[in-house]
Amino acid sequence: MPHFDLYAIGNALVDSEYEVTDAQLQALGVEKRHMTLIDAERRAFLLEGVHGLHSRRTGGGSAGNTAVALAQLGGKAFYSCRVADDELGAFYHQDLLANGVSTNLSHTQFPEGQTGICMVMVTPDAERSMSTFLGATADIDHTALQARDIAKSKVYYMEGYLSASPTGLDAALRGRALAKEAGVMLATTLSDMSMINFCRPGLEAIVGEGDLDYLFCNEEEAQVWCGSTDLPTIIATISKRARVVCLTRSAKGCIVIEGDSQTEVPAVSVKAIDTNGAGDMFAGAFLFAVTHSHSHAQAALLANQAAGQVVAQYGNRLTPLQLQGIRKEFEATV
Repeated sequence: MPHFDLYAIGNALVDSEYEVTDAQLQALGVEKRHMTLIDAERRAFLLEGVHGLHSRRTGGGSAGNTAVALAQLGGKAFYSCRVADDELGAFYHQDLLANGVSTNLSHTQFPEGQTGICMVMVTPDAERSMSTFLGATADIDHTALQARDIAKSKVYYMEGYLSASPTGLDAALRGRALAKEAGVMLATTLSDMSMINFCRPGLEAIVGEGDLDYLFCNEEEAQVWCGSTDLPTIIATISKRARVVCLTRSAKGCIVIEGDSQTEVPAVSVKAIDTNGAGDMFAGAFLFAVTHSHSHAQAALLANQAAGQVVAQYGNRLTPLQLQGIRKEFEATV
């Protein structure tokens, strides 16, 4: 019997979130709505630019958020990642454990250096713009993998952001091969338009040639991936890349694409104030539901409810109490 519902690999990042105006975002030279990789010098410049602004610090990283969401809903998750031997690394490790996520960090000697951070700037229109300093996670490699745990998981989930790191991409693909050999379902996310535009070959390798079970993307990412804004064209193109594609469309809900069939699942009605973490939450809730005997349409319903709650607050995650409440309401209706 599998002992993990989800085995995920991705970047370990500590999020610092700031509320800024569009003018402040422009003055700092941050590209709106995108994730941009930054170096130490740029990080220092941005930190100086937001000095004095209130920030919220949480564990982050796309696949990390997904693993935490699944665990908070009551599933069993494992997260492979890399941090440095510093205060942020200790914080990140303890945050995973506090949320019930098993990790390779529990039996890893942390290297010297700086743990990765993501500076998230949220504008009044709820859009999030991310500046990511990878730090130690830039060098994540195959040593972060736990082959026996991959083989004993239901789903192996790769963060699309790993396509930006040669060693991270290699690790994701080695884990992918191990999972496929063991009959473990494969899942990934396109992550961000910047990954599609600048790291497409690596992302193509992660997605593979049609053997993927679950692919998550938002409509804008799908448009860039497919080179079209025509929805029927997008659906016809992207449906070939996975057995099930979840195409999220913000307030329009999502479309679950399975071959030639499509199921539209409505979003919950909320006032969005911060979209940071919404896609990660969707994937975590969806994968929790499908690994706990729910249909894909039901999984998308739970995922929409959880993601809607995230965008209605500041911050990239919900509390276990919030997610248990969402799960209870969901299970009462299905």
